[in-house]
Amino acid sequence: MKVLVTRPEPSSSALITAINAIGAQAYAAPLITIEAGAELNTLIPRLDGLSKNDLVFLLSKNAVWYANLVLQQAGRDWSDKLSYYGIGQSTGHYFQRLTGQTIHWAEAGETSEVLLTHPDLQNLTGKCAILLRGNGGRELLASTLRARGANVDYCECYARRPVPYDKTEFNQTWFNADITDIVITSGEMLTLLNDLLSEEMKQWWYSRRLLVVSERIAEKAHQSGWRRVCVATSAENNALLEALISTDMGC
Repeated sequence: MKVLVTRPEPSSSALITAINAIGAQAYAAPLITIEAGAELNTLIPRLDGLSKNDLVFLLSKNAVWYANLVLQQAGRDWSDKLSYYGIGQSTGHYFQRLTGQTIHWAEAGETSEVLLTHPDLQNLTGKCAILLRGNGGRELLASTLRARGANVDYCECYARRPVPYDKTEFNQTWFNADITDIVITSGEMLTLLNDLLSEEMKQWWYSRRLLVVSERIAEKAHQSGWRRVCVATSAENNALLEALISTDMGC
């Protein structure tokens, strides 16, 4: 098994180390880099403007890390008067570990759709909610929260930037390496990968096994032409590793 890992650091290196430890080969080709978001300097006053039991949504581990860093640098703690929600178990556990605060998430998956089934998010009349996110995304979450009565705001805590690969070199490098599997952990990264595929190499790429982290991304991959698409149970590296070594992924 030769695996192309496209997720950014630091998760990329940790997954590559785990894959190599089981005797497979893994290669890094991060499709995005992560940097501090343009609105981080507004985070503390926005949080201070919330009232008791208002909602804070942590939309990824990157949002948690950058937001927590800002509060730490200011000598501030996360308020125990707010209600925290995370997209998926991995983000929730990470937030709890860093902050000690209680956070809610849906066990069934790591998508907005799954989180929105939480019973406490059905009637939000009079509530304020702030979504701590990257540069864009989660519009379904925001629009649904508004439809349920919440006043929704965003704070860009981090930014995703595409890595500028040379298309010809990218295709030739991974063809020569004869990769068998590709790990994709977001719809944005799938789009970036698809844009890098040269016409003459697409069928070779589409014959590789593609590992994604949600049924939504899997459907998008099938529509793009990928034929062997598997869905991991979460975006955690241990779940990705388990999916890679499974012989019963149905793809």
